[in-house]
Amino acid sequence: MIGFMHIMTLPFFACLILTGIFTYLGLHVIERGVIFVDLALAQIAALGLSFSLVLGLSIESGYSYWVSLGFAMLGAATFSLTRFKKQRIPQEVIIGITYVISAALMILVLSRSGEGDEHIKEALVGNILLVSPQEALRVFMVSLAVGVFHLIYRRNFILISQDPHEASKQGLNVRLWDFLFYASLGLVVTSAVKLAGVLLVFSFLIVPATCAILFAHSIRKRLMLGWIIGTFVSLLGMAASYYLDFPTGASVVCVFGCILVSLALVKALVGESNA
Repeated sequence: MIGFMHIMTLPFFACLILTGIFTYLGLHVIERGVIFVDLALAQIAALGLSFSLVLGLSIESGYSYWVSLGFAMLGAATFSLTRFKKQRIPQEVIIGITYVISAALMILVLSRSGEGDEHIKEALVGNILLVSPQEALRVFMVSLAVGVFHLIYRRNFILISQDPHEASKQGLNVRLWDFLFYASLGLVVTSAVKLAGVLLVFSFLIVPATCAILFAHSIRKRLMLGWIIGTFVSLLGMAASYYLDFPTGASVVCVFGCILVSLALVKALVGESNA
């Protein structure tokens, strides 16, 4: 038990940070119906890191971070510009295409690197077990700044996520606030994807929020439930990783999947019994 606490305390703290910010952002993503936007932004940020690597920059350097963030901001601008009042093509299609192209480009770029395969694997599953105190603090500060920003302008963000037409009637610049939402999401994703990987970041964004929506109606209750689920899954996934000797990120993702399926079955049974 002492060994588990010694090794897993910092990674668990990092997971708590991701749970805190991504559960909230995930509720917005689901309301907007753009489920894979986080996956796409994470992949775009990873593409930026791969360009940095090929250009000879260290992935640990500040330059690489800013290149990655720049790529994520371009993705945020693209997604905000491709949302229209009369959407002939669902925005999710555009997001999916962006993800696939970004993933293919990353493979092409990293094919020029001698360690390309290893970096592709790291981009997918990260290495949260080796998170440093500096990385955890950086993600915490970025998440805190984004959380405060959304708290101040929560009315605008909630209204545009739930009813963009009404927001437009009230005089809000929907395209601008869309960009601010995607930019803030991209900022957190860029900071998190290096330590957590694309798959784990996506899981933290979508699964706790989805589970919470199954059982709660108000935003406050959904947040609380999502935070509880994210914390429990993080602890369980890390225990599975430590005692069964599995990769930590993949373990947490798989536990997320098991919990989601289990809660969906519970909801179905409860629904049938109430019918």
